[in-house]
Amino acid sequence: MSISVLLADDQHLVRAGFRSLLRRGRDIEVVGEASTGDEAVRAARKLRPDVILMDIRMPGMDGIAATRLLAGEGPKIIILTTFETDEYVFAALAAGASGFLTKEIDPEGLRTAVRVVAAGDALLSPSVTRRVVGEYAHRPVPAAATPGGNRLAVLTDREREVVRLVATGLSNDEIARQLVISPLTAKTHVTRAIAKVGVRDRVQLVIVAYEDGLVG
Repeated sequence: MSISVLLADDQHLVRAGFRSLLRRGRDIEVVGEASTGDEAVRAARKLRPDVILMDIRMPGMDGIAATRLLAGEGPKIIILTTFETDEYVFAALAAGASGFLTKEIDPEGLRTAVRVVAAGDALLSPSVTRRVVGEYAHRPVPAAATPGGNRLAVLTDREREVVRLVATGLSNDEIARQLVISPLTAKTHVTRAIAKVGVRDRVQLVIVAYEDGLVG
């Protein structure tokens, strides 16, 4: 069964380029396109894609607002950003995105990213996580996560340690090597932490870790 993707970007050439690259993956199908946040929301609710590639800066409703409206409705959202100049990446993650990509990503990296989020994981590479989340975690995030005391108190010591490593950008395999456990055990700790804290995914878990002072 193919992974359905919606492209949301105000630049036609960008959409055409991503469409061409994604079509080379036999397990990926581009089912629709949008040039504004409003169009993205309407298209997402009509087409029910598995994944949305969402640009942040679009006319009218921007990608953050569109992401916030669609969070919890089913599709996994990957934010597209120029990274060096975009100040809204953290807000987009807090709004419900599963990760983000720079528009300079290589073709195979793009297809892999779509597969990763479609499978329920998050795009949190070490370099991008440390730089972006570390920079924006303590800034006000409009209408995003609401602080509510120490939400990590429900975790065991081991789970807290795993969450701390997740928040520094380590993958399950890297966490496993550092803690001398199996990758499956690392993944299990992450999954349990997500359930206990009551967040949607790995991205939200990282945000809570920063907001509650576990890292920072």
